Amino acid sequence: QVQLVESGGGSVQAGGSLRLSCVVSGNAASTSCRAWFRQAPGRKREDIASITIGSGITYYYDSRFTISQDNAKNTLYLQMSNLKPEDTARYYCAAGGNTCYRGRHDFSAWGQGNQVTVSS
Repeated sequence: QVQLVESGGGSVQAGGSLRLSCVVSGNAASTSCRAWFRQAPGRKREDIASITIGSGITYYYDSRFTISQDNAKNTLYLQMSNLKPEDTARYYCAAGGNTCYRGRHDFSAWGQGNQVTVSS
């Protein structure tokens, strides 16, 4: 099994930056695709970015965000910049086997979510 533990959320003013972390443990080697999503109350889950471990190929849905992976620490990151109030949501990391592709939502492991609140 794979476990994902997130950290780094919090409150920030508009225009600020935050970095989210997601530690992948357990059978981490089985998860070659890792991704970030978010969901705000009353809204559908949104894609943010994904990365295929090994190839480093990434998919982005917002140019203000950068996904990266530290293989030595088995940690996935999401660097967020120029944050806006509409970015307020609960952010989730996810991991699954095989490569990432645009629009992929089938992941076998999900983090607990981390709240990000952006004030104007």
